[in-house]
Amino acid sequence: MSETILSIRDLKVNYGGIEAVKGISFDVPKGDIVTLIGANGAGKSSTLRAIVGLVKPKSGVIAFEGENIAGKDTTNIVSRGITLVPEGRRIFPDLTVYENLRVGAYMRSDDIAPDVNWVYELFPRLKERSWQPGGTLSGGEQQMLAVGRALMSRPKLMMMDEPSLGLAPLIVRDIFSIIKEINKRGVTILLIEQNANMALSTADTGYVLETGRITMSGAGKELLVNEAVKAAYLGT
Repeated sequence: MSETILSIRDLKVNYGGIEAVKGISFDVPKGDIVTLIGANGAGKSSTLRAIVGLVKPKSGVIAFEGENIAGKDTTNIVSRGITLVPEGRRIFPDLTVYENLRVGAYMRSDDIAPDVNWVYELFPRLKERSWQPGGTLSGGEQQMLAVGRALMSRPKLMMMDEPSLGLAPLIVRDIFSIIKEINKRGVTILLIEQNANMALSTADTGYVLETGRITMSGAGKELLVNEAVKAAYLGT
């Protein structure tokens, strides 16, 4: 049985009087790719934001490597080995590609050169544009930079919020190919994605969120052929 790196139990997240996440529980096995799929407003982003400390959960347990991190501040959580690739990329447009990567390593005091080289190996286009301001990159290149920046903290768990949003199909395939490559290098991945077909094709395990609750779960490839999932999320 796989070791669990992240275990969520009865997580609830509120925004004022609105209950965004209504007591969900799920596990992320170490070394796996796990995806949460669902429509807008299902609670996917709120779940990731609670895990990384950007919002404080109303209640519940977020156990990372066996320790409850619910309610801890983001810096503390990142230092433990969790990183988030946010929706909309949120790179620093006035900083160069290389400077953006350095920002991702801000908590490190060791030599970052090997990790910069790994990012450039994964994304050769970033190497070609290393001294270009991030804001001059295409949408796909900015997404690559957001992923590369997240890798610079040497995460044990990388969470990704809608990595394919607004990208051309060819770029989406490239990004998901890179996700698999990162995972092969030992990084556990928790992915939320509206492109359910791509997400379930890539993930070991999938969870379906609807209005703040998990309504279905299973192996990614099993959910891919589930008739209810196909009807609701795959357009078939």
